[in-house]
Amino acid sequence: MSRSLCRITRPCFLPLLLTALAAAQSSEQHTARYLDSIRKQPPLLLAFVHDLPKGGDLHNHLDGAIYAEDLIDFAADGGLCVDRTSSRLLAPPCDPCENYTAKPAARCSYGDHVLYNQMIDAWSMRNWKPGEESGHDHFFAAFDKFGLASHTHPAEAIAAATNRAGMDHLQYVEFMHTADGGAAANLARKVEWNPDYAKMRELLLAAGMKDVASETAKKVAAEDSRAKEILKCGAPDAATGCNVTVRYLYQVLRGLPHEVVFAQILLGFELASSDPRFVGLNLVMPEDWYVPIHDFSEHMAMVDYLHSVYPRVHITLHAGELAMGLVPPEDLAFHIRASVERGHAERIGHGVSVMNEKDPIGLMHEMAERNVLVEIALTSNDMILGVSGDDHPLPIYMKYGVPVALASDDEGVARSDMTYEYLRAVESYHLSYADLKRMARQSLEHSFLPGQSLWTETKLVFRAAPACASDALGTERPSAGCEQFLVTNERARMQWKLEIEFMKFEKKY
Repeated sequence: MSRSLCRITRPCFLPLLLTALAAAQSSEQHTARYLDSIRKQPPLLLAFVHDLPKGGDLHNHLDGAIYAEDLIDFAADGGLCVDRTSSRLLAPPCDPCENYTAKPAARCSYGDHVLYNQMIDAWSMRNWKPGEESGHDHFFAAFDKFGLASHTHPAEAIAAATNRAGMDHLQYVEFMHTADGGAAANLARKVEWNPDYAKMRELLLAAGMKDVASETAKKVAAEDSRAKEILKCGAPDAATGCNVTVRYLYQVLRGLPHEVVFAQILLGFELASSDPRFVGLNLVMPEDWYVPIHDFSEHMAMVDYLHSVYPRVHITLHAGELAMGLVPPEDLAFHIRASVERGHAERIGHGVSVMNEKDPIGLMHEMAERNVLVEIALTSNDMILGVSGDDHPLPIYMKYGVPVALASDDEGVARSDMTYEYLRAVESYHLSYADLKRMARQSLEHSFLPGQSLWTETKLVFRAAPACASDALGTERPSAGCEQFLVTNERARMQWKLEIEFMKFEKKY
C-alpha cells in the first residue's frame, strides 16, 4: 500500500489515532500520580496548582477584584482624600499630609506607613480578626470605603484584574460590572413606578433606556481599549493579561428600590441583546440585607417577565449565599430553587445554603438534569459566611452530578486569587487531577460565550463534537473539518485552547 493511500484509509489512520489517545491518557495519568505524590508537600502543591490551566472565572466582581494597593494608586491619581478615622475615600479638597490631619490626600499614605497599612486593612480582609465586627460586615463595608477610586478608574481596574487572571493561567473571565455609572437608576427615578412590568418597560424605553444602553456600550468599549493600552497588548513586552478574553455580565444592584432594580435588570437584558461584550446579567449585593430578602420574590418575577421578552439572554444569579443564623430559617428554604425555576438561572453563584432548601436532594437532581452550574467561591464563603471544610456543600454538589466550577468572587478584597481557590479545594476535599480538569472544562462549557460547545457530552465523560471527534484533543493543527468548526464557534475555540494548555501542562509530568 502506498504512503499516500495509507493517509486516507481508515485502517492506517485508526492505529495512529489510538496511539495519540494512549499517549494523551498516559500524560494525564502521570500528572494525576504526580499530584497524589505531593499532596502533603504544600510548596510543591502550590506550584502545581499555580501552573494548572484553569479555563475561566465566571464569578468575578470587577470592583472587588482589585487589590487595595492598586486602589490606593487610583485614589492618589484621582486626587482623592481619605478619612483617617474610617478609611473612607472622600472628594477633594484634602488636608495636608502633616500632623495626622483628619482628611489627608490619599497620596499622603505613600509617606505614612501607618495610614497606608490602615487603608489596606480597611479595604480588604488583610489582618481581620473575629471580634466586634464580623467577617461578613468587614467584607461588605470595604466597598463603600474604596468605591470612589474603583468607579473612577474602570480601565485601570480591568487591566489589573485581567492581568492577574493571566498570571493565574486563566484564559477567560466574565466580569460583573455595573457599567452605566448610575444612568439606569437616574432614568428610573424620572419615571413613575408601574407594577405592570410590560408597561414599566415601555415607559423606560420611551424615556431613553436604549440610549443608556448605547452609551454604556461605547463607554465599555473605550475602557476595554484603554485597558489594552495599559497592558501594552500587541507590543513585544505585552503583559500576560493580553492573552485573556474578557466579557461582561451587567451587574444589577438588588439592594436598591424596586423601580431602580427593574430598570437595571432591563438595561442588562438590553445590553446583552445588543453588545457582544455583555454576555448576560446577574443580581448582586448581600443576599441577607433587608431589601434583597424582602423583595426577593419580586426580583424573580421581574427577571421572569423580562426573560419572556428577551429569551436568548443568559442569566446567572447569586443565590444561597446564606447560612443558618444570618437570616430566619424560612429565608433559607427557597432562594436557589426560585432562582433556577423562576429566575431561569443557567448558573448559580455560591449556593452555600442548598441543604437548607426544601427537598435539597430533589433540587440537586433538578439542577443536574437542567445542567445548572454552581460557581463555587470557597474563600469568600469562609470569610463572609464562616462556611468551609466539611460544612461546605461542594462535595455534595459533586456527588449528585451538579456541574461546578471554582471562582474568585472578590479576590482583591479577600486577598486571594484563583490559584489559592484551587489550592483550598485540593487541600480541603482531596480532589483528584480529574476533578480539577473537569472543573476547568466546566467553567468554559458553562461560559456565556457564543457558539456551539466542543463537547457533546460532559456528565460522565467529555466527548468531542463530531467535527473534532477524530482529532487528538489539543493538537496545534486540527483537521480541516475541526478547524472550520472552531473558527465558527467561539466557545468551542476557547475550549480547544484549554485542551492545548492541558497538553502542554501534562507533558511536564
